[in-house]
Amino acid sequence: MQIAKTILEQLGGNKFIAMTGARNLLAHESALSFRLPGGGGFTRSGINYVKVELNGLDLYNVEFQRIRGLKATLVAQEVDVYNEDLRVIFELHTGLRTSL
Repeated sequence: MQIAKTILEQLGGNKFIAMTGARNLLAHESALSFRLPGGGGFTRSGINYVKVELNGLDLYNVEFQRIRGLKATLVAQEVDVYNEDLRVIFELHTGLRTSL
């Protein structure tokens, strides 16, 4: 639970949630996942699911997926991302700003 809280804070905390519309935040053992508002061009490439996972090198692996019904498609994946680059990677792949 603490890892998920730390990841959320590194993404921007409540401001991140307000700016992106992130919902259904779920804490995993060493990760945080969340949904983004539906398709229809809200995000680049229709991304509506993101999972940020802490790996063994104390860096993050980030998955961007498009989920439609029971079909999940991996749109992009970033491996070994430093915490200070999480926002940049998120903005690059989704097209959503994380702060004003």
